Amino acid sequence: MGERYLKSIRLLAECMQGFERLSGQHVREHGLTHAQFDIVATLGNTPGMPYKELGRRTLITKGTLTGVIERLEQKGLVARERCASDKRSWFIRLTPQGERLFNDVFPRVIARGGEVFAHFTVADYDELERVLARLHGVIVTEAASDNINCDE
Repeated sequence: MGERYLKSIRLLAECMQGFERLSGQHVREHGLTHAQFDIVATLGNTPGMPYKELGRRTLITKGTLTGVIERLEQKGLVARERCASDKRSWFIRLTPQGERLFNDVFPRVIARGGEVFAHFTVADYDELERVLARLHGVIVTEAASDNINCDE
């Protein structure tokens, strides 16, 4: 099929970028980037988590994560503490200000996303998730054969 996959990858990227633009209005109103909001949303409704786990659970690359956390800390939205069990590791949690932001912004972002997907049926979700899971599996398998970690 030659370079046919490029059309699919481009469409997938355009969907993600478009969704970020639509859902990002409330994020931008609070002066946050998508990466910053990803961290706030991941930490929301949790007592916090070790830095490594936060890295695994967000869509942010390891190289970017430290800077994003530092900027959120400067804004007073997260706090970093040394892990009690491993003094070399950090534990990240939302501050009270970060919790208030999460409780304000997260429901609005979720509601906007719900509007975008309002006309999807269960069958639509099943089909989308099946195809994306298959693509993810192929990418992870290929990456493993090249010694690349795609889930970082």
